[in-house]
Amino acid sequence: MLKKIHNADIIKVYNRKMKGVTHLKGITVNELFAPSDTLGYALLKSVTYPFEALGKISEYIKNIGPSLDPEIYENKGENIWIAKSAKVAPTASITGPCIIGERTEVRHCAFIRGSALIGNDCVVGNSTELKNVILIDTVQVPHYNYVGDSVLGSHSHMGAGSITSNVKSDKTLVVIKSGDERLETGLKKMGAVLGDYVEVGCGSVLNPGTVIGKSTNIYPLSSVRGVIPENSIYKSRGEITEKRHEH
Repeated sequence: MLKKIHNADIIKVYNRKMKGVTHLKGITVNELFAPSDTLGYALLKSVTYPFEALGKISEYIKNIGPSLDPEIYENKGENIWIAKSAKVAPTASITGPCIIGERTEVRHCAFIRGSALIGNDCVVGNSTELKNVILIDTVQVPHYNYVGDSVLGSHSHMGAGSITSNVKSDKTLVVIKSGDERLETGLKKMGAVLGDYVEVGCGSVLNPGTVIGKSTNIYPLSSVRGVIPENSIYKSRGEITEKRHEH
């Protein structure tokens, strides 16, 4: 008989933090995401860096799925729980482990390949592919996006055709870089981390190990790598400006 596990117990299990790593400004969970009571943030707050959660998504979903409120969620297959208020197109393909939150819309021909923790009020669009991801809540990946081994913060949006590249061309382990500083992730597969309220322009490629700070905008057709500061406008690799807020 499967034992129900409460969220508080899950957090204790996953509360392991990396030691002896270099701290790069703007890449921790606390710097990228506002605290919330979402399932995605519950996992993220148990680690220091978002990429630490990538290897834990599958087990986390399997453990908390059976304890989800049956008044809100339905078990729709092996390790698949979908909120009753979510709208899922009949042509969508969903493989577990997967949780799809309340009022989320999964559109025609979406391809969810597993280990996908999708929050409330999200949009997973036409022909969008997800694999090993956390979408915290109110995230939009609405048109022809590939998002793999990545974490997307609340209210983040990826424009049509923008993707995360999650494997380096030489197949070496992903390193997060900020200027002359670097942090080795120990992962062969890591896409991107988007902080809350990030806007990614159409047709952009987020290279392995990209981290984009809160409320930053990425110009269309950009090739992005490394750590991009919060509240910025990314025009090109050599042209990143701070947002100006006029009063």
